[in-house]
Amino acid sequence: MELGELLYNKSEYIETASGNKVSRQSVLCGSQNIVLNGKTIIMNDCIIRGDLANVRVGRHCVVKSRSVIRPPFKKFSKGVAFFPLHIGDHVFIEEDCVVNAAQIGSYVHVGKNCVIGRRCVLKDCCKILDNTVLPPETVVPPFTVFSGCPGNVDVNMSISTSLKLFSITKVMHKTSVCDLATKYYKRRINKLLLVGVVFVF
Repeated sequence: MELGELLYNKSEYIETASGNKVSRQSVLCGSQNIVLNGKTIIMNDCIIRGDLANVRVGRHCVVKSRSVIRPPFKKFSKGVAFFPLHIGDHVFIEEDCVVNAAQIGSYVHVGKNCVIGRRCVLKDCCKILDNTVLPPETVVPPFTVFSGCPGNVDVNMSISTSLKLFSITKVMHKTSVCDLATKYYKRRINKLLLVGVVFVF
């Protein structure tokens, strides 16, 4: 997973006191039940269903566009009950995912267009490849890669992957929103100045 430059408009994001950056185009239902522990990025068109049960997201997490985070449920004879969803630190969820897990550990990468079935448990340092569908109550062990429909173990993951996720999520937060755009335009202006372009205002 390589991190390219992502340019944002700062006016489209809300930044909290703890450093979370939440898109104004995202939908947080039951926001009083949603806890973002700090420096987490929620991108446009994401939906977090805090109205169903508590959702707790760790530090330095990234939820990309059009993903849905929904607490898991269980059917009983008297009805349906929803349970809290806990997400660890340095978790990267790509675009177009539906996450209905009970727990996601730290240093986890969920690929594009994945479906994480209800009450799944993703342990620390694991990876879900693009277009994977995990059946309900699947347990993904640490240092494994799951793929396919239904999802199964693909390969074992190296320990260095957790370090990569750690660095990517931290760098992405530090250089998000207007920072990347500012750096881009500064580089462009410097290049133009070097070749002797004169600006007339």
